[in-house]
Amino acid sequence: MFRSAPAWSILVLIGTAGLVLTPIVSLTVTALSGDASVWPRLASHVMPAALAETAALLIGVALLAGTMGLGTAWLVTVHRFPGRDALAWLLPLPLAVPTYITAYIYVEILDAAGPVQSALRGAIGWQSRGEYWFPEIRSLGGCIAVMSFVLYPYVYLTARTMFMTQSASMLEVARTLGASRFQLFRTVALPLARPALAVGLALALLEALNDIGAAEHLGVRTLTVSIYTTWLNQGSLPGAAQIACTMLVLVVGLILLERAGRRSRRYAGATRRHRPPAPVPLTGFASLASFVACALPVALGFVLPVGFLLSETLRRGLLTQFDADFMRHLATTVGVAVTATVAALLLGIVAVTAARLARRGLTEAMTFVLSLGYALPGTVLALGLLSPLIATDEILSALTQGIAGQRVSLFLMGSGVGIVIAYLIRFLPIATGSLGAGLARVSPNLEDAARMLGASPRELVLRVQLPLLRPTLATAALLVFVDCAKELPATLLLRPLNTETLATLVYGHAARGSFEDGALAALAIVVVGLWPAARLTRSAELPGALPGARSAP
Repeated sequence: MFRSAPAWSILVLIGTAGLVLTPIVSLTVTALSGDASVWPRLASHVMPAALAETAALLIGVALLAGTMGLGTAWLVTVHRFPGRDALAWLLPLPLAVPTYITAYIYVEILDAAGPVQSALRGAIGWQSRGEYWFPEIRSLGGCIAVMSFVLYPYVYLTARTMFMTQSASMLEVARTLGASRFQLFRTVALPLARPALAVGLALALLEALNDIGAAEHLGVRTLTVSIYTTWLNQGSLPGAAQIACTMLVLVVGLILLERAGRRSRRYAGATRRHRPPAPVPLTGFASLASFVACALPVALGFVLPVGFLLSETLRRGLLTQFDADFMRHLATTVGVAVTATVAALLLGIVAVTAARLARRGLTEAMTFVLSLGYALPGTVLALGLLSPLIATDEILSALTQGIAGQRVSLFLMGSGVGIVIAYLIRFLPIATGSLGAGLARVSPNLEDAARMLGASPRELVLRVQLPLLRPTLATAALLVFVDCAKELPATLLLRPLNTETLATLVYGHAARGSFEDGALAALAIVVVGLWPAARLTRSAELPGALPGARSAP
């Protein structure tokens, strides 16, 4: 194996790591430069409620999404019941629906003026909301439920992969010793699946932290919402930076908990080639209960939202919105997403191949830094990039003034380049994680053979590694593209004036109280996400293929 990589690849790796660290450093400087009186006011009036609601939201999502994901993964892996094969493919589909779109839909359906409560009042004769009790969707509990309906597939996919790779012999020994189904799950399967559960929960909680649309619409004042309101509504950039730094501490804590969950639970199979568990047929009530338990998350997280969007699009005749303006917004969405995807793939290839060719402490440290991008919530990332982007624009403006005699203002902030940079930092770990996992499956014998035949590092990458990484490249490209298309917080804060993506278009309609008018744009986002969700489902059927596709930092 080569012990050195081209110098330019190491320099690119260091430069990319510096790009990831830039918003963190900028955020810290901005927070420290604020008025000394800002933090005491935030600490007494903003932070207690924001921290309490954020903690409650994360705990609730961890419990509900973890239970849904883990339970459904166990049922479709080790049991057989009517509809089981179809449900195994349908369960990851809620990933195609962004949390903020799901929140808007559930408010439209379950709010006081929605069809459910209106039907109840018409059927029973109630005249006002004060005459009956109905669960309030605009609440912390409603936010936990809505986010869990969308985020449970992270736990499902990682747990299902782990269950499929467990040896059947361990489960058979437990059955021989008289273990019931529940005891088998609690004492054997669950302890072995804890590393996968830690990864899935970490990803789900990071997504919950990143959300701004759902939390704001459902009236939950999380740290992310507090950053947004402190910056834009109260005009305090240092105050928003101070809240963001507090949020970064929470994110680091989540990452450390996830790593501890994996580090403290390790196991190895007894043989290199194990026999996967054979599904046990269920009959009667157990079969029906298993079907309902697996079908309900699909119905709540995918079928209901997509059905609502289709219904509103057809009922309101929104297909007429396919005009020049909509196509321009669609082109903006696709353009920035494709640009960020191509950049992420190119930098991801350089990063993973440089780390593979030169296994030194420097490349490992830089690769770890790259993984931090996914842990930066979009709001925090946008806030940290604001000052560096403005400073770069001022430098470029001064250069064009000196060279061409004409100032070019807001080159980065006014052209959408800032959004692409934010997407690149945030979603580069998806590309590096997927490509790194794919490269790990390339036999070192192939690389050793290429080396013995005189291949240079460049030839090894181009003629051996990249051809073998083509399927992984396709999966990584789909994942990065769809996440870019769905991203709301960073897009909302860094977009140029009079520029809309599909995500901000949907957010704008919801902010004006007319979310139904944005049903077509929301449906387009969901349709774009269906193919990657199906690819993830296929990956779950291939042991060892999934965890690297979207790895936690």
